[in-house]
Amino acid sequence: MSIKDRVALITGAGSGIGEVVAKTFAQHGAAVIVNDVSSEQANRVADEITKSGNRALAICSDVSKKPQVTEMFKAAMDTFGRIDILINNAGIDKPKGIVGIAEEDWDRIININLKGQFLCCQAAAASMKAQNYGRIINISSRAWLGGVGQTCYSASKGGVVSLTRTLALELAKNQITVNCIAPGIIETPLFRTLPEDAIERLMKMQPTGKIGKPEDIALGAEFFADDDASYITGQVIYICGGKSIYSSLSVM
Repeated sequence: MSIKDRVALITGAGSGIGEVVAKTFAQHGAAVIVNDVSSEQANRVADEITKSGNRALAICSDVSKKPQVTEMFKAAMDTFGRIDILINNAGIDKPKGIVGIAEEDWDRIININLKGQFLCCQAAAASMKAQNYGRIINISSRAWLGGVGQTCYSASKGGVVSLTRTLALELAKNQITVNCIAPGIIETPLFRTLPEDAIERLMKMQPTGKIGKPEDIALGAEFFADDDASYITGQVIYICGGKSIYSSLSVM
């Protein structure tokens, strides 16, 4: 398998899963566009990649704002001439039960997690159709199946799955595959901010009894991005240690 000399744009790549995906793709020969809402984080990751002898471009933009997405794709095209791979990773969460959710929280989560992926897919599709090639990988979550206190997040990630399946059909004739990764519990800076009792509760519901790593998600992303994966489209792969198999309310 190979992604050597491909150009990959990864959103939310300033930390966590996105950072590891960007560095993994760069190590395996791809040129990467490191997007993040934080210019400091995006520049840090891009600098680390270039210092290791690989190609990277940092772009600070908010994926929920169409003008910023348009500018991001233009800058990427101006630098590398094409975009072969899009990985929609940017996302946020603010866990709350249905009664406590503020309307502004709902709007922000939907705008970043779902609208942001739509806008990036829309921009990527235009250039990928012209070159009759592309790989779009959307990061959803096991939570799209449902989770207590995750009304906004689960709804947004469910939308990502539906977006993925629809675009896979629409873009198949242009040799563009669109697939989805649904991570479970992953060791990220966001996860480490959770209260101890919340982490303990999550671990009790984890069949493997361990937390996944960003590298696990990078492996799935590279699989979907590979040239040899041309016959795989519209699929959701769960990288969750078995958590997707049973109810989120179950305790083992």
